[in-house]
Amino acid sequence: MSAIPMKLVVLVGSVRQGSYNAAIARALHQLVPAGVTVEILPSVAGLPIYDADLQAAGFPEAVTRMADAIRAADGLVIVTPEYNYSVPGGLKNAIDWLSRLSPQPLAGKPILIQSASMGVFGGARAQYHLRQILVFLNGMVMNTPEAMVGAAHTKVDANGQLSDPLTRDFLAKQLQHFHTYVRRISAGARIDG
Repeated sequence: MSAIPMKLVVLVGSVRQGSYNAAIARALHQLVPAGVTVEILPSVAGLPIYDADLQAAGFPEAVTRMADAIRAADGLVIVTPEYNYSVPGGLKNAIDWLSRLSPQPLAGKPILIQSASMGVFGGARAQYHLRQILVFLNGMVMNTPEAMVGAAHTKVDANGQLSDPLTRDFLAKQLQHFHTYVRRISAGARIDG
């Protein structure tokens, strides 16, 4: 029996060239279940700072392309570092732009959050702030298992590849859970148990 195709898009909160979060995002296509494809969205660095005057003149093409890609996907994965106990400004800016579109692309969308940092908490505080933001936008964030990769600098090799086998295995298991979660939402099933 062949797997039912599923497409995930990935929004990376970091713009740093050697980003550990980007390394995780690049590894996801190797870790997803069979039949799942992964596309990394363009960098949040390409979006202008949200401005209602710009919006009134017309949404930037980069914003509408990102929104269209999210709408067309079965699920969204957000991989982000933690900046000052919260989400990076570029990621928040992207979400601010996306929130202004109609139909709103994050509403009802299954969302998975992953984070990585050099610290021991692995971006936990950023994840919890991001969850608060997504509640307002009615994003369907999967609660558990959570993936917070601490000491990320020891898990990504000099070539920018996620090389730690335990981390890869855990993320693969989380993605399997997300696969099931997306299917349950698509089927209109209860997701609270």
